[in-house]
Amino acid sequence: MKKSIYSILRGTFLVSEDSFKNWKLIIFISVLAIVMIASSHSLDKKVHQIAKLNNQVKELRSELYDGRTKLMQLKMESSVVKKMKEKGLAPSVIPPKKIIVKPQT
Repeated sequence: MKKSIYSILRGTFLVSEDSFKNWKLIIFISVLAIVMIASSHSLDKKVHQIAKLNNQVKELRSELYDGRTKLMQLKMESSVVKKMKEKGLAPSVIPPKKIIVKPQT
């Protein structure tokens, strides 16, 4: 047991005659570790991007509701009448008449 621990600490398993198997395993594990780290970084980037896009969606949705509220207030008859009074116009007191067009035969 002591010999195997000393050989690992000294690195003799890397330079011995049958070390080719060990090098293949070490390289394979190193490549897997690099792929795992790269995919983890990619995932973190995507998570941050999704969070940023969700915040933008919330902001845009809020702006949409604010715009709809302002539009509804502007379309109300009382606000239209108030703005027209500022320009010197008033609503008509005579109701509109319906015009019926008879087809020519």
